[in-house]
Amino acid sequence: MNDATTACSSIPPKALNWSIALSIFLILAGLVAILLPPIMGLGVTLYIGWLLIVSGIAHFIFAWKSHSAGAVLWEILVGLVYLFAGGYLILHPFAGLLSLTLLLAIYLLIEGVFEIVLGFRLTRNGRFWMILEGVVTIVLAIMIWRTWPFSTIWAIGTLVGISMIFSGFSRLMFALACRRSQAAVLN
Repeated sequence: MNDATTACSSIPPKALNWSIALSIFLILAGLVAILLPPIMGLGVTLYIGWLLIVSGIAHFIFAWKSHSAGAVLWEILVGLVYLFAGGYLILHPFAGLLSLTLLLAIYLLIEGVFEIVLGFRLTRNGRFWMILEGVVTIVLAIMIWRTWPFSTIWAIGTLVGISMIFSGFSRLMFALACRRSQAAVLN
């Protein structure tokens, strides 16, 4: 049994089918993001704003359940920060989009490094695709940083779309390689 068969043998066939379906969904969602980048960018901003508001409310609820004064004060302060940040993103989505663009660049840089590290830890099947995804993700992070703030309106939608397409494609190639390895073991 080779390294590729060993790595893929722990993945159930149903999970591979779901991975293939998720891959196709990521590729399609990436295409939609590229076709509608301003709407995608503003949508992401508003979505994150609402998530922050819900998180702030959750901190208030947890503060209500806390029994020590320090925990209550801390949860209320954190909840206020979440509410303020979420409210700001919702009330000022264009300014929020500027900030999120820089955060996206940082996130993509970190993600790209982790993908490259993971790629070197994989066996032969999928290694190339995972490393390629990491390199592309780092390039996207640099593109966002270099064009900020002038291209903020289209950057998030376009670059997230490209990243989603590459992520879907690399996941699809890995799942198909595992499926071939599992089929070879059965034969």
